[in-house]
Amino acid sequence: MHHSTWRTRRVRQLAGEEAEYDQEYVDVRLAGDLGQAVYGRRIELGLSQAEPAERAGMTLPQVSRMEGGDTVPTLPLLRRLAKALDGILNLAIDEGDSRVTFTPPTPPETEPSKAPDHDRSGAF
Repeated sequence: MHHSTWRTRRVRQLAGEEAEYDQEYVDVRLAGDLGQAVYGRRIELGLSQAEPAERAGMTLPQVSRMEGGDTVPTLPLLRRLAKALDGILNLAIDEGDSRVTFTPPTPPETEPSKAPDHDRSGAF
């Protein structure tokens, strides 16, 4: 797909016309979105590329390629990566659109402390 093809598609979208997406375009965009999410979460945690690589059983070049949008990992690798980045990986894929985000894990719910039952009638 050439740049001029993408531009034509964008112009048609702005004009309100329906524009179809090539699968290649969608795949490249998803890889880029994933790379940005991994990079953003890693920076948010103050980690080098080596730290999540080690935690996820990856090599540093693998993390670098992923952050650069050059690869799309398998689902098991995504699971390990989410754990390595101490977060929940949220992935939404729609025709021509994708959203990838990390959110911090939610702490486990603690049961509210139970106050002792008191007889409020005043009787002893």
